[in-house]
Amino acid sequence: MELIQGVQVRPLRQIHDERGYLMEMLRSDWPEFERFGQGYVTIGYPGIVKGWHYHKKQTDHFVVVHGTAKVVCYDGRDGSPTRGRVNEFFPGEKNPMLIKIPPLVLHGFKCVGHEPVYVMNFPTELYDYKAPDEFRVPHDSKDVPYDWDVQMM
Repeated sequence: MELIQGVQVRPLRQIHDERGYLMEMLRSDWPEFERFGQGYVTIGYPGIVKGWHYHKKQTDHFVVVHGTAKVVCYDGRDGSPTRGRVNEFFPGEKNPMLIKIPPLVLHGFKCVGHEPVYVMNFPTELYDYKAPDEFRVPHDSKDVPYDWDVQMM
C-alpha cells in the first residue's frame, strides 16, 4: 500500500520470555519521533467507530496494546500529492505497529474484535483544554470516501 504523505508505519517487536513480553512503542532515537507532548490511552468498544478527526498542529503516534483495531487515515489536504488516498491498518497484539499520523490527515479507528481495544497515543502536543487542537468530521461524512463497515471480498 502506498502511504499518505507524512504517514509512517513501524512494525514493533515483542520480546517474549516465560514472564510475558516487553514491547518498545516509541523511542526518541527513531525517525518517527518528533517531540513528546503527552501520552494517553483511549478505549474503543466492539463495533464502535472513533473518528473522524484531525489536528492542525499535532502529530499522533498510535499503538494498539490490547485487542485489534482498524485504523484508517484519509488525506483531504489541499495541495498534497496523496490527496484523496485512504490508508487502512489492522494493528493489534498479533500485529504490533506504530502509526505516525501527521497534522491535517483525517483519522479514526474501530474496534474489530469482541473485546475492547486499547489504543495508546503519544501526541507531539499537550492537550489544550481551553483551545483543543481537535477538529471532528462525522464518521459517515460523504466528503470522505470510506465506509467503516466490514468489507466482504
